[in-house]
Amino acid sequence: MREATEVTKSKEAKPAVRDPEGVRRDILTVAMEEFSQNGLSGARIDEIAARTKTSKRMIYYYFGDKEGLYQRVLEEAYGKVRGGEHDLELDALDPIAALDKLCRFTFDHHRANPDFIRMVMVENIHHGRHMQMSKTIRDLNQPAIEELEKVLRRGQADGLFREGLTPLELHWQISALSFFNVSNSATFSLIFGGDLFTDEGQRRLSRHVADMVLRYVLRPDHFDAILADNS
Repeated sequence: MREATEVTKSKEAKPAVRDPEGVRRDILTVAMEEFSQNGLSGARIDEIAARTKTSKRMIYYYFGDKEGLYQRVLEEAYGKVRGGEHDLELDALDPIAALDKLCRFTFDHHRANPDFIRMVMVENIHHGRHMQMSKTIRDLNQPAIEELEKVLRRGQADGLFREGLTPLELHWQISALSFFNVSNSATFSLIFGGDLFTDEGQRRLSRHVADMVLRYVLRPDHFDAILADNS
């Protein structure tokens, strides 16, 4: 009887086998929070290991070292936003609707993913050093310009968008308007109040960002085209 009990306890004591891919995803999720909150130098691998119920050794096995993990988190963050843009299927929409949808998606994605914005801010502190080392990030981001160029060229071919625009500059403008909303939300709301950061305020800003970009690209005689869906 005693022997049977010991065998039963031995079986119960065996740790559950964890899915390696699931472990990697957990590590990346927690590492995103840790790096975005504390930066590269302030993030602690011990903390990531404790929160994911794994070990430093396992983290280093998957990602090489702390900087390797940080770079992989950056790649995951950019992969998420670019994947979301791809899912918009902009080619199926007319140029005005496509650009409106892209602007709103960018604004709403950044608002819903403040860790992504903080990660980009951290990487800018490091002068983009880890992005320079990542071919993955370069490959992920180039299609964003190519997709925007297709929308822009279709709008120009239809006589809706003015000439002299570049997709890179347009991408910069959309990113800037959406990025500031998150990166400076704390200081802006402390100085001017939090009205713009309520749910209604954010919905209004999302709509107005799309309006501003469309008014910039549209030929003056087509300004009224943006009023139908945005009024």
